[in-house]
Amino acid sequence: MNHKVVFTGVKQVKLEPCEMPSPGPGQMLVRTIKTAVSTGTELTILTGDYPEGSKWGEYGTFPFDAGYSNVGEVVEVGEGVTRFSAGDRVASSARHCSYALVGDGPQTHAVPEGVSDEAAALYMLVQIAIHGVRRAGVQMGESVVVYGLGVIGQFALQLARIDGARPAIGVDLSPLRRELAQSLGADLVIDGADDDIAAQVKAATRGRMADCVIEITGIGELIPAEMDLLRRMGRIVILSSPRGETSFDFHDYCNSPSLTIIGVHNGSHPQYETPYNPWTPARNVEFIFDLIASGELHVDELVTHRYCWENAVDAYEMLIADRGQAGAVILDWEK
Repeated sequence: MNHKVVFTGVKQVKLEPCEMPSPGPGQMLVRTIKTAVSTGTELTILTGDYPEGSKWGEYGTFPFDAGYSNVGEVVEVGEGVTRFSAGDRVASSARHCSYALVGDGPQTHAVPEGVSDEAAALYMLVQIAIHGVRRAGVQMGESVVVYGLGVIGQFALQLARIDGARPAIGVDLSPLRRELAQSLGADLVIDGADDDIAAQVKAATRGRMADCVIEITGIGELIPAEMDLLRRMGRIVILSSPRGETSFDFHDYCNSPSLTIIGVHNGSHPQYETPYNPWTPARNVEFIFDLIASGELHVDELVTHRYCWENAVDAYEMLIADRGQAGAVILDWEK
């Protein structure tokens, strides 16, 4: 049988049986192996933690089929599918479900040998992070502060360091997340509750302050304080999708210090490669899998919780209670 995870209302999660799909032209039937829970987007929708009338409300209507980072095995291919065949492992944006229809298009990615099922299941969260770091334009020797060390923040911090950021600094309230970041190469981690964050950044950057701050908390009220960490003509990258309004004086926080504010969303990836920007989702994922296979990007180490798909409700209840106690959360659809 086929099952899926559905949000039926605020803080209400169910496993529901659903129809077993059959692939049409250009489609594949994929048996899910593992999926990654998005502790940001999915939890925002599930908790209803966004203003009424916002884009969040337009997107997160109930019932909501959850999930968007899936690795599975091709079971059957439809007419015209040429890139994949039965038995291949593929990563896609399919939901949390036992079986899914997946298109044979540029958003479906072959998973190479050397990349574990769990790492492959997290590919979309890495894709979001790498797009943000690319938009940030991180250069060797620049100081970068990643504010918010959830899964995407952990990847952004690692990728910024791979790009040459020194120091690469992480800020978060969660002791677990700070410990993870430290173990995976952060030059400095700071407790988000500290009242001297700016002083610590100043000391770590030899008085220069940060060249770039990457915002991944989703808390709009924090953004002015994050901008206080920047040097003159620094830049802040809004990689999260902040909930609610952010208020600040544009003269004091943008015009006078000449800061650059950069928006990032996974949907702003270029659809096609060009000589000016070749980094489509397909090209980024290819590179991500290379980094994982070579051991340069640490993914498996971020997994702190694993649940059988039959216990998916327990996973969300744990996250609702305190998402700061978790790194990456994986649902196993083979058990």
